[in-house]
This record gives sequence, structure tokens and C-alpha cells, in this order.
Amino acid sequence: MSRLKDRYEKEVIPALIKRFAYKNKMEVPKLEKIVINMGLGEATHNPKIIDSALNELGRIAGQRPVITRAKKSISNFKLRAGMPIGCAVTIRQYRMYEFFERLVSVALPRVRDFKGVSGKAFDGRGNYSLGITEQIVFPEIDYEKIDKIKGMGIVVCTTAKTDEEGKELLRLLGIPFRN
Repeated sequence: MSRLKDRYEKEVIPALIKRFAYKNKMEVPKLEKIVINMGLGEATHNPKIIDSALNELGRIAGQRPVITRAKKSISNFKLRAGMPIGCAVTIRQYRMYEFFERLVSVALPRVRDFKGVSGKAFDGRGNYSLGITEQIVFPEIDYEKIDKIKGMGIVVCTTAKTDEEGKELLRLLGIPFRN
């Protein structure tokens, strides 16, 4: 069992039960899945960039990502339906806890001028979205082997009913929110 999952069961669940007065341990919100998405708009001009993005995202997440394709043709962007324009991966269970722990303890502190993440990026149902502008903050990426700096969107899905519950869960799990 990962350290984060162990900490969740020993510290976070009792703290959330005390704060929100849950009657049952099963009511306590928990992490459901983490979705990591890399949108590569310039893949229309340079199709080889998809291969490097797949490789890097696979190393970061610990499992193979899928290629996302355009749903519609847009002539202004020289985009045809079905063209590859990004990649995404959904991680659950033990990989999710390992990734979350690496994100909080290693990757976020390596972001330049980091003062904490915004507390306003919740969707109304307790899920949190986070954008990272450089993939090189993850230690799995070798700085010499990257061809271009790529950003990514990370969505942390929880079983929380409200944003307040979701924020408290993520704060107790270690996400540093700005004041």
C-alpha cells in the first residue's frame, strides 16, 4: 500500500469525519481517478510530436496513454476530423496514489515561482483541475531528450459532493493551496 493511501486511512478519514460530521466512514470523500491530458495543437503541422508526447506522458503516469483525435474539421486551424491532436491517460487505484504523491511532493515544488495552487479551480462537484505549463517538473522526464516544452492538464476526480469537501480532502492529502 502506498504511503498516501495509508495516510488517507489513518489521518484524513478521521479528520473529515470530525469536520463534516459524517455518520458513516463510507460517506467520506475519496480520490476516484486522475486524468492527465496533453493537448498538442501543433500536431497538425508536425505529426512526430505525438510520439514524443505519448512517451513522456507514459513515463509520467506509469501507463500507456491514448491518442485523442479531432471530432470536427476546422478549416481555420487546418484540422480534419480524425487527426491526432493530443493524448490522455486515466489512472486509478494504486497508480493514482503514487502519481498524486509524486505530484504533491516532487513536481509542484519544482515549478518556477511556486506559491501554491489556486483554490478556485473546482467544478462544483468536488473535482479539481490543475494546469502545468512544463512537463520537465516531473523527475521521470530527461531534460536532454525533450524536443519541445509541453504543458498538461490534470483533473483530480473525487467522490465529494461539494467543493468545500473536495478542497478539504485535497488539503489534507497535501496539495498546497494559495492563501
